[in-house]
Amino acid sequence: MRTFTRKTALFTLALTLATAASAQDTIKVGAITSVTGRFAEFGKMQLAGFKVGVAEVNKKGGVLGKKLELIIEDNASDVNKGLAAAERLVNAGVPLVLNEYSSSLVKAQAQYLARQKVPNLVITSSGDDITKPGSDYIFRLNQPASAYAQVILDLFKANKFKSMAIIAGTGSFEKSVADAANRIAKEYGITVVEDQRYDKGLTDFRPVLNRIKAKNPDGILMVSYAEDSVALMRQAREVGVKPRLFAGGAAGFALPDFIKDSGAAAENVVTATAWIPQLRYAGTQKLNVDLKKALGGEDPSYHAAQAYAGVLTAAAAINKAGSTDREKVRAALGTVNLQTAFGPIQFKDYDGFKNQNPLEMVAQQVQKGAFVPVYPKSVIPRALTFERK
Repeated sequence: MRTFTRKTALFTLALTLATAASAQDTIKVGAITSVTGRFAEFGKMQLAGFKVGVAEVNKKGGVLGKKLELIIEDNASDVNKGLAAAERLVNAGVPLVLNEYSSSLVKAQAQYLARQKVPNLVITSSGDDITKPGSDYIFRLNQPASAYAQVILDLFKANKFKSMAIIAGTGSFEKSVADAANRIAKEYGITVVEDQRYDKGLTDFRPVLNRIKAKNPDGILMVSYAEDSVALMRQAREVGVKPRLFAGGAAGFALPDFIKDSGAAAENVVTATAWIPQLRYAGTQKLNVDLKKALGGEDPSYHAAQAYAGVLTAAAAINKAGSTDREKVRAALGTVNLQTAFGPIQFKDYDGFKNQNPLEMVAQQVQKGAFVPVYPKSVIPRALTFERK
């Protein structure tokens, strides 16, 4: 995994450190992300989103007449360090905490913050069990994991797939997506011929890929993080497994580096994603440009757009509360109704979820070395390219 540049490190310090003089002129909001460790690629995207969001909020007058400042804590992609980061933010007295990427980390952090009665806005983590059954103090603006499975299975159903295989990690997010895929497949009459779960650290997927090759399913759904997504597709090409479609459940498959690192092996892979520049929300194209600039020219993933939207949501809640009192901010979060370049944000209770923003997912496919939208019709989709008829 690439290390952070000096420029990124300086940006992080600029957001987290303030002089005593400037402290009186700012309102601080907490944020936890993986600046280092195995999820740092996602953390890099979130840092870019934070930067763009803070700049926009402050350009429009800030929060309660003051500048917004983020206190960013690095959880180093580790559960215990994440809990320590959450404790530091509680002790710092922040009115709200923006919470990061990995469901396995966020669940522990969110539960701790809820016990401390600190409002927690989850911006990227998708494990269903974070907001199902949820808490009065936990709000999530991004889609739950089951929505990632839904968009892929909708594509499979629309193209009359009769069978599929699943390869997924054993983490909270991967489990949620894979379990939802099994449930939806049964509803759609799609037979799951293989459901392989693997622990972190596995590098050789050839045995399971060979088993799947022998069963010749119409679709293969893979739910993996960055390194695994590349290994899976390279090895799938190596053993010659050829479904009608390879599909990723977002995560590593939705990162721009998936295409770069996988090369030709990424071609025709479909992935669920929470945001793309082709969405027709006001300001989407400008946000894409701003995020790309913040990333030094690199294309942003949906994780960056979610972090941006999280900053706007936090600012709106504090402004609506008219205070940094945690209980007032919590109550205000429940009444937020925003239209953003990431999408609409309004927290609701539905299907067992609590304080969950119900957003539609989209699907994109790698075609000629670039992501293009393929589903739903609202994104003006390109035609799917199949591996086989």
